[in-house]
Amino acid sequence: MPIRYRSMRYNRRARLNTSQVRDVRGARIGGRGAALGGGGLGIVGLLVYLLVVYVGGSGGSAASVLGQLAEPGGPATADNSQLRQECRNGADANQHLECAVVADINSIQNFWAAELPRLGTRYVPVKTVWFSGRANTGCGPATSGTGPFYCPADKLVYIDLSFYNELKSQFGARGGLFVDAYVLAHEYGHHVQDLLGTEAKVRTREGPNSDSVRLELQADCYAGVWARHATQPEQGRPALITQVTKDDFARALDTAGRIGDDYIQTHLGSGRVDRSQFTHGTSAQREKWLTTGYRTGDPRACDTFGTNQLG
Repeated sequence: MPIRYRSMRYNRRARLNTSQVRDVRGARIGGRGAALGGGGLGIVGLLVYLLVVYVGGSGGSAASVLGQLAEPGGPATADNSQLRQECRNGADANQHLECAVVADINSIQNFWAAELPRLGTRYVPVKTVWFSGRANTGCGPATSGTGPFYCPADKLVYIDLSFYNELKSQFGARGGLFVDAYVLAHEYGHHVQDLLGTEAKVRTREGPNSDSVRLELQADCYAGVWARHATQPEQGRPALITQVTKDDFARALDTAGRIGDDYIQTHLGSGRVDRSQFTHGTSAQREKWLTTGYRTGDPRACDTFGTNQLG
């Protein structure tokens, strides 16, 4: 008899805030596992940047690479009307993938709104843009192949939800609700870095000890910090998430192990590991810093810029 996956669960009575989403796909709701939504590689951030570097050998900024992917299209109009109707509370999140993603976004932002003042900075909420196929962003045109990412230029997180399925089908990741949340928590970790001024200090973009690698590993660590606190009350309110299991975290580690620079180069590139082209860290490093955040629950433990022991 197959072992059933014990997944994270949401507080049935908790209210969801769909205003934190900008849905430019056209409203669609469906059961978990349906083709309408389910996957992204938010933890990779700008995955396509890695692919261009490894396969095509080109460099340049992420924005410039995005600009090569698609021609600008017309402005997209957000329509959250059906999302508001269908995603009202945690009970809906336990039934529908898109509502679960809304709950994840709410939980992540609630945590950082309470935590960031302890680091001397006020948290500024940002929206997550759900797009399908392509989108215009402050960092240039993006496609679904770009993977989820945070754009500092317009201070928005972008994700094509269908990419969650690609994470499983193309990378062989086990996936799951907590992996979906981890993906977004990593991107919101980049927003936290932007607010703290860390992003502005990045100078070196490639190499095993580059600022880019340190930035990505720190975002992994921040995602782990959120995960440690995900089931705790949020500013006096019951937590949106009531259960995170050992299976959930094991699946997140499985994902981290499949999106390191060395894994991507070996399985999606030339098959040869070239450390000089690293931008996100090795699989082992990503696992280490996600675990560090989760184990400590303290963003101060995520100082990847102040250590030579990246893993």
